[in-house]
Amino acid sequence: MFIIQKLWWFFKLEKRRYLVGIVALSLVAVLNLIPPMVMGYVIDAITLGNLTQSDLLLNLIYLLLAAFGMYYLRYVWRMYILGTSYRLGQIMRSRLFEHFSKMSPAFYQTYRTGDLMAHATNDINALTRLAGGGVMSAVDASITALVTLLTMLFSISWQMTLVAILPLPFMAMATSRLGRKTHKAFNESQEAFSELNNKVQESVSGIKVTKSFGYQAHELNAFQEVNQLTFQKNLQTMKYDSLFDPMVLLFVGLSYVLTLLVGSFMVQEGNVTVGNLVTFISYLDMLVWPLMAIGFLFNITQRGKVSYQRIENLLSQESLVKDPGAPISKIENGRLEYAIDSFSYENEETLHGIHFSLEKGQTLGLVGQTGSGKTSLMKLLLREYDVNQGAIYLNGHDIRDYRLSDLRGLMGYVPQDQFLFASSIIENVIFGNPDLSLSDVEYATKLVQVYHDIVDMPQGFDTIIGEKGVSLSGGQKQRLAMARAMILNPDILILDDSLSAVDAKTEYAIVDNLKATRENKTTIISAHRLSAVVHADLILVMQNGQIIERGTHEDLLGLDGWYAQTYQSQQLEMKGEEDAE
Repeated sequence: MFIIQKLWWFFKLEKRRYLVGIVALSLVAVLNLIPPMVMGYVIDAITLGNLTQSDLLLNLIYLLLAAFGMYYLRYVWRMYILGTSYRLGQIMRSRLFEHFSKMSPAFYQTYRTGDLMAHATNDINALTRLAGGGVMSAVDASITALVTLLTMLFSISWQMTLVAILPLPFMAMATSRLGRKTHKAFNESQEAFSELNNKVQESVSGIKVTKSFGYQAHELNAFQEVNQLTFQKNLQTMKYDSLFDPMVLLFVGLSYVLTLLVGSFMVQEGNVTVGNLVTFISYLDMLVWPLMAIGFLFNITQRGKVSYQRIENLLSQESLVKDPGAPISKIENGRLEYAIDSFSYENEETLHGIHFSLEKGQTLGLVGQTGSGKTSLMKLLLREYDVNQGAIYLNGHDIRDYRLSDLRGLMGYVPQDQFLFASSIIENVIFGNPDLSLSDVEYATKLVQVYHDIVDMPQGFDTIIGEKGVSLSGGQKQRLAMARAMILNPDILILDDSLSAVDAKTEYAIVDNLKATRENKTTIISAHRLSAVVHADLILVMQNGQIIERGTHEDLLGLDGWYAQTYQSQQLEMKGEEDAE
């Protein structure tokens, strides 16, 4: 009953289609009674010697009408019950996808991609089978069993009927116990499948690294271990699944034995005819499916229950970043102010005492060693995470007072680990606005110095770049990701180390284009190569989550600190490279 209550919303939503299917199933159960009746009547007529040609022809017509009726009705219930069940899969996948799109990065640190894929495939398929085959089995088994038993009880012999159903209570107890074991085994097999999904996804994504280290044999062994574990868990589930049918048939066979013993005695006593006994055994044979369906229903219900609980647990996870209850209706770019006292990931302090402001249209440069907190500053502005102590203000308002969609709609973001889709170049660039024209795409790609690379490709802007842009170089990926952000001309552009894979000449050209096209628009650039931020209105030097130096390029050179020393070192390296060339 648990799973029925949980899915009741769907059954109410599709009640008309389910009702049509149930009516069709019920009529099939009634029509199924006709062939045994006709068979019993003809046998008794032959035994008594009074079967006429017209009677035989009439009974054959009854059989044909019943056959055609069942043919059509079976088509109807399959369409209206099994077909409707796919609607549940569609709804649940949409809910999961919508939920995934709302969750903060912390959610994806807890749940791996393969695990989420398993929920969206295997678990939803189990629910679909429950809403289709499970409902069909429950309704068909109930109606067929009820109609058949009542017919056996009232039209043939109540004594034989009572004897025939004696083994059924014992069968119910046995299948119930087996169902509990199936529940536990299926839960373990689903978890193992999630782990297998994770392993496959991770191995395929990192196949280049694996091969470059010559690590294929070790990776194959690791996969085989996970694969073997999944196999063992599925085998355990299959063991319990396989016990259902033999167990049901055992009790059905016992019913046959009891029926034949009692029926033969009653035929000798003259209480029933041979035709009645044949009809009764035919009806008993019709009860095999409902009894088998009970086992199937136990099995599919336990699977559906496990899968629903897994999906429900996933949907119950709440994002750490939420829209405000009463958001500010209008958002505009303006003065940006950081007033962060403290921020930490999972109780480990990452930022401390971050206080600065940036006027609209200015450029901010963020520099410092790896792990100094530069990316964290940017992610807090995007509200991928929220500040623990303190706030970030835009136009005098805490950014947490704006809708997430409004805030992020104001920004263009190019992350360190840029992601490209396995589609064409043009589709990747216009991802944020599919209505943009080819001329817009060409302009954006020229700004980031990747236009000539693209037109030299055989398919040009229609070139398919493969998963995560596998066919492109590191610099081409970075510049394409920049073009995707810059084509939207965002009020706030955030570049997180987005020039690390390009040469110095290309970097200068891109920076010059940024200065020329970003008038009255805010730009935030994080970089390891200081030449990318020398033009910034404010440069912050980060170290261990704190600001250790701040000012313009000239101010920081005058301090003769980390910035000045690093800049001079990088300039010497560049000069050495130029001399070498």
